[in-house]
Amino acid sequence: MAEFLFQYGLFLAKTVTFVAAAGAVTLLVVGLSRKAAPAAGTLTVEKLNDRYRSLAATLRQAVLPRDAWKKEHKKEEKARKEADKAAAKAEAARQRVYVLDFKGDIRATAVASLREEITAVLSVATPRDEVVLRLENFGGAVHEHGLAASQLARVKQKGIPLTAIVDKGAASGGYMMACVANRVIAAPFAVIGSIGVIAQVPNFNKALTERGVEWEQVTAGRYKRTVTMFGRNTDEDRAKLREELEEVHALFKGMVAANRPQLDVEAVATGEHWYGTRALELRLVDEIGASDDYLQAAMDRADVFHVTYRARHSLQEKLLASVRAAADQVELWVAERQRKAGLP
Repeated sequence: MAEFLFQYGLFLAKTVTFVAAAGAVTLLVVGLSRKAAPAAGTLTVEKLNDRYRSLAATLRQAVLPRDAWKKEHKKEEKARKEADKAAAKAEAARQRVYVLDFKGDIRATAVASLREEITAVLSVATPRDEVVLRLENFGGAVHEHGLAASQLARVKQKGIPLTAIVDKGAASGGYMMACVANRVIAAPFAVIGSIGVIAQVPNFNKALTERGVEWEQVTAGRYKRTVTMFGRNTDEDRAKLREELEEVHALFKGMVAANRPQLDVEAVATGEHWYGTRALELRLVDEIGASDDYLQAAMDRADVFHVTYRARHSLQEKLLASVRAAADQVELWVAERQRKAGLP
């Protein structure tokens, strides 16, 4: 325990130094740029049909003899022109697939871009189109991931089919997002599930008391603060925190049940996670597959567009993001050390 506290102290000291320096610079930048207007972001749209066609053509040129490649290239160009003419004549009959990417972190910071992408897509998409979300998210803050899930719900509310594809993992808050989709596809070894809620806080009260350090905390409201890092935690504090976690867990289970009625929620809402093939057996997902295969198959029937929104952050926003990232690293570091040390 003493070794853990010592290592934690060193790591925390370094982090606090960084945070303090970044905070000071941030305050300076904010003071110098109060009147600066926020810069707008950029929406980028790439037609994946053209991209994949170009990749295939490049590879054919490399592996085929020159004469054979020229013949194949002319054939390909002729077929492409005919397909473009046919599509132009029957444009309304051609389905469109809009591909969005979401790579999650503890605070689900990518939700800011996701809401812009979805707003853009909903302005042009129709119920005959499809939205595909390539999701990589292992969970984090409940309210942030709840907001991300509500953005996906906007797609379903418009009657547009939503497919979530998980190549690596969608656990906890990530599965909260995935379960909103009409269809969930996962790679065989993608991590799925973790329908549970956790809160863990290191407590240094004994260490502080032994060194004669007193911790004062003043609140108004019986449960304004329960479990704390530096004060003495009581059984009542722990019971209240557990009650709050159970309430959040109940909301999580209710959301999963509402979106996936075919699922035995009580059987899978244990906080456990499973790999894709087992998740299919438990009905957490609907199919086994990878996003690349799905999108390549979709290109035979539809125009596939990759939609990406990139916000233009000011300097102070970038600095604040760095501070938040440092704080997240502290949280992850402490949790990992607690796990290895077998601490509660």
